[in-house]
Amino acid sequence: MQLGSIEAGGTKFVCAVGDGDLKIEQQVQFPTTTPVETFAKTIEFFKQFPEITAISISSFGPIEIRKSVQKYGYITDTPKKNWSNVDFLGVMKAALNVPIYWTTDVNGSAFGEYQHAKNNGEYLNSLVYYTIGTGVGAGVVLNGEFLGDLGHPEMGHVRLKRHPDDLKFAGICPFHGDCLEGLVSGPTFEARLGRKGETVAENDPVWDILAYYIAQAALQVTLMIRPGKIVFGGGVTSETLLQRVRAQFSSLMNDYLAVGDLDQYIVMPEIANNGSATVGNFALAKSLA
Repeated sequence: MQLGSIEAGGTKFVCAVGDGDLKIEQQVQFPTTTPVETFAKTIEFFKQFPEITAISISSFGPIEIRKSVQKYGYITDTPKKNWSNVDFLGVMKAALNVPIYWTTDVNGSAFGEYQHAKNNGEYLNSLVYYTIGTGVGAGVVLNGEFLGDLGHPEMGHVRLKRHPDDLKFAGICPFHGDCLEGLVSGPTFEARLGRKGETVAENDPVWDILAYYIAQAALQVTLMIRPGKIVFGGGVTSETLLQRVRAQFSSLMNDYLAVGDLDQYIVMPEIANNGSATVGNFALAKSLA
């Protein structure tokens, strides 16, 4: 069995072919430029593998996931230039003529981590995956299914209680200002400090501010969904940051609910080399095969 994965990010596309055990056999990546150019490279890659049984796409968004809607399979009103109202799924189906699963980038990563945990004997009914990078998004897997009916979750835009040392920062979200994405995404470092996040020392107080906000997001999803695990990925996330998040989470929860060992509950991705979405896509494609 050969399975295909398209991890479609706003910066780059990662296309891969794998086997029935969800192992990568071949992979390529290239910049996300125009839809015409990027789709052509994607199709060219998969045309090399005529034995592919099914493909899964996990795409940046917002995307339309409702099959009853005319624009199902589209990237909708995205801030990514030239990519609004693009029929991603339709182009791929016409060119490749195989069953294709369609979901968000964070859903793909969430499913990869969920599948990885199950394959390693970890009993999980649910998992939440946040990515914190240029933007913030989250995917939720409940009993093997994704959360979302009218659309996919937009958990990067929840509102938060402000940190007392951060009240003068307006936030950078063009829609909400100081939502989660507006307060903790990668570009907030330059907005707050005038320099990129990778140059900020680990002992800088800004990390405690970010941890306070991220811990609130973890608290909210814990209280609403009670997941088995919360995974934080993306370029802003590090184990050092998550240590601060766990401490803030514990303080905010104040022993109200037991979630077990926080080192096992609030974690980094377990799949190496940013491969969560690829593994998730293989698993989702396999469900169609």
